[in-house]
Amino acid sequence: MIYFASDFHLGVPNFEASLAREKKICRWLDTIKKDATEIYLLGDCFDFWFEYKDVVPKGSVRFLGKIAELTDQGIKITFFKGNHDMWTFGYLEKELGVQMISNELIIERNNKTFFLHHGDGIGPGDKGYKIIKKIFRHPFSIALFGFLHPRLGAGLAKYLSRKSRLGKGDSDKTYLGDDKEFSTLFCKEMLTRQHYDYFIFGHRHLPLNIQLDEKSQYINLGEWVHDFTYAVFDGTHIELKSFNN
Repeated sequence: MIYFASDFHLGVPNFEASLAREKKICRWLDTIKKDATEIYLLGDCFDFWFEYKDVVPKGSVRFLGKIAELTDQGIKITFFKGNHDMWTFGYLEKELGVQMISNELIIERNNKTFFLHHGDGIGPGDKGYKIIKKIFRHPFSIALFGFLHPRLGAGLAKYLSRKSRLGKGDSDKTYLGDDKEFSTLFCKEMLTRQHYDYFIFGHRHLPLNIQLDEKSQYINLGEWVHDFTYAVFDGTHIELKSFNN
């Protein structure tokens, strides 16, 4: 079995709620570890992540420990950089044994082709965010932020998190339609060039399973503040599920 999840956003809206969610994520990982061959976490596992040379953000120790436990057992786990946790520089790979992906990843399993991406900055429109993403990922911007004291940097990040969709309780639960959703338009454009059986994204915070044509599906994984949704591929079919334990 191959499992996909995203947008845990550990750290928001407060310590108590994040801790309860973290424990639930760990219960989910314990549930799936018996048959998981691979786990793909498609970004924004943390609401903020920045690795200084000798400092990483506090918290999420149960989640980090669980990931290390599963990779030690031989389960392949792949992390994607999201728009909230793009600043990773080797710590998670070294300590947890995960693979880190910066943009898209294309894989083939059981003669099915998957296009995997966090989902931010794809498709037409949203030009302002695409510019900001390039700035945030530029080595100069990263170095500049690194000069901030960790207390100041983390404080600034927490302030910005409170202004985000999840921080304000708005998780964009309305599907805008096939002709307006950037991710759907992106998938359809990609299919004009090459066939993919499955497009799997996070970021949108809305669980979606859309049939693009007779052979292709677009799956959005939703988030774990409200939905607790994930996808599982059994070797033949993919299914979007919700974890309620």
